[in-house]
Amino acid sequence: MTIRTILVDDESLAIQGLQLRLQAHEDVEIVETCTNGREAIRAIKTHKPDLVFLDIQMPGFDGFSVVQGMMEVEPPLFIFVTAYSDHAIRAFEAQAVDYLMKPVEEGRLADALDRVRQRLTEKRQVQEVEKLREVLAEVAPQAMTDFAATEDGAPASNRFEKLINIKDRGQIFRVDVDSIERIDAAGDYMCIYTADNSLILRETMKDLEKRLDPRNFQRVHRSTIVNLSQVRQVKPHTNGECFLVLESGAQVKVSRSYRDVVARFVH
Repeated sequence: MTIRTILVDDESLAIQGLQLRLQAHEDVEIVETCTNGREAIRAIKTHKPDLVFLDIQMPGFDGFSVVQGMMEVEPPLFIFVTAYSDHAIRAFEAQAVDYLMKPVEEGRLADALDRVRQRLTEKRQVQEVEKLREVLAEVAPQAMTDFAATEDGAPASNRFEKLINIKDRGQIFRVDVDSIERIDAAGDYMCIYTADNSLILRETMKDLEKRLDPRNFQRVHRSTIVNLSQVRQVKPHTNGECFLVLESGAQVKVSRSYRDVVARFVH
């Protein structure tokens, strides 16, 4: 699998340094380099790369403007590369795969590329399944029905995890999923709260949701997942919103978009 990549930075030395570090990764193919945001948008639309290393502070269109410019097309994966740490939260809100500080460390770069490979593999698997669905629907409708039934009928016990390994602060914690109270997201970082601990997991909310049983874990806000078995009280709030009071006493806001989650507690 080749990772077709574009580098964007207004400093030529920064691009050269990144090119040198990427030479150690044989599956990375640099298809173009750009020195500003406008060039980057044109290059992305032309080459349709898998990955873009993107500087944030550039004259004219900054890195975030480039991401916004991709709204009308299927965007590539982005890794922000910057000399300033104060943009980190906004970068993850923009769904960046990672956020690297200059000068880029080889170890951090390798970790970021591993995450890119995982994302691309998952994306291609989904695309292959969709292609199979289309072919089956056209040439063998009954087979398509059987295929869907096989997917939907997978045993619940095999589909969701009971333990999650979390590497945090140089240690690996084995967390019992049932002990998780809530999960808050900031880009590709998940803050996992249990009764007696809080841990940081580097994973997207979308990917983490696939690992959790939806009968117990539900999103109640764009960036929050709650373990429903930990809910002890529902407190109405204004504008159709409400708060869930958890076993620990913590309160979690439920936005209007997720009010149906609360319905199961009041009927």
